[in-house]
Amino acid sequence: MLNFSEQPHKRKNLLTGEYILVSPHRSKRPWQGQVEDLAPDNRPQYDPKCYLCPGNERADGTQNPAYQDSFVFVNDFSALLEDTSLTQFDEENLLIAESERGICKVISFSPRHDLTLPEMRTTEIKAVVDLWQREFNDLAQNEWIKYIQIFENKGSIMGCSNPHPHGQIWAQSSVPVEIQKESVQQQAYYEKHGRTLLQDYLVLELKKEERIIVDNTHFVALVPFWAAWPYETMIISKRAVPSIADFTEEEKEDLAKTLQELTIRYDNIFKTSFPYSAGMHQAPVNTDDVSAWHWHMHFYPPLLRSATVKKFMVGYEMLASPQRDITPEQAATTLKQQATIHYKAQKNDF
Repeated sequence: MLNFSEQPHKRKNLLTGEYILVSPHRSKRPWQGQVEDLAPDNRPQYDPKCYLCPGNERADGTQNPAYQDSFVFVNDFSALLEDTSLTQFDEENLLIAESERGICKVISFSPRHDLTLPEMRTTEIKAVVDLWQREFNDLAQNEWIKYIQIFENKGSIMGCSNPHPHGQIWAQSSVPVEIQKESVQQQAYYEKHGRTLLQDYLVLELKKEERIIVDNTHFVALVPFWAAWPYETMIISKRAVPSIADFTEEEKEDLAKTLQELTIRYDNIFKTSFPYSAGMHQAPVNTDDVSAWHWHMHFYPPLLRSATVKKFMVGYEMLASPQRDITPEQAATTLKQQATIHYKAQKNDF
């Protein structure tokens, strides 16, 4: 039998078909690498200089409304533009490029400058989920849009340019690479078994219980068997639906609870506002049958050993394949041991 906790081994990512190297013995090595500066988290409830706070002027001169819950607008510095003309470039089949059309939006989660998702009430997170669903449905009405990516970069360590908690939605005219890979794997499995890949994977994970973090009526949050980042997790809907457009009111309420509990556990690990990049993977839009697709949401956090030690993807991982030292099972145990009350609330800080 393969010893997952001691022996170097490879694990297959079912969603991409790619492998990750797991080296559990390396978790015992001393750390003499880079240590990050821990930025103080002393944001006020309102910052008059913040582009996202209610009533403030944004970079392009537009004034935000005095919004009371979540707020969405087209990004003032969008990576994709709706009025891009359709052009292609191909020189001797070696230099190849084509234009990409899209719409990029920003979602301010709360009027409060100081509140991240784990610090918000469940009803407030539910308002964000409602907005995600509405925006997805509205954007999908544009026939030229083929994929809608909903995501959040949390923390300056993840390149977040504004400390006011917010997420983004990018809708574009083609299907991105990671979604293409996941489409291939899910379609192949569905054609062979008549069920979604994540449907059967979830049954197995619930049976084993080794990597389960949250389990409620409609969602499960777990550490994937093939996780690459130290505390990587994935939320999977129990009902096999292609996208957030299909969620009922009860499912949206449960998703809000799942997001709150998972992110509270993250913050409690190192008693810090835990950074991550998170995003939904869901079916492409305005395309053929997507019944093989099963909604899920990835969380990729970079912290490794403490609030100041970051996991870097360098060397072998950039040139060959991802590698990790802490096993997914060890990470799941750490997450499960965390309280579901935020560490600041325990100290009466909010």
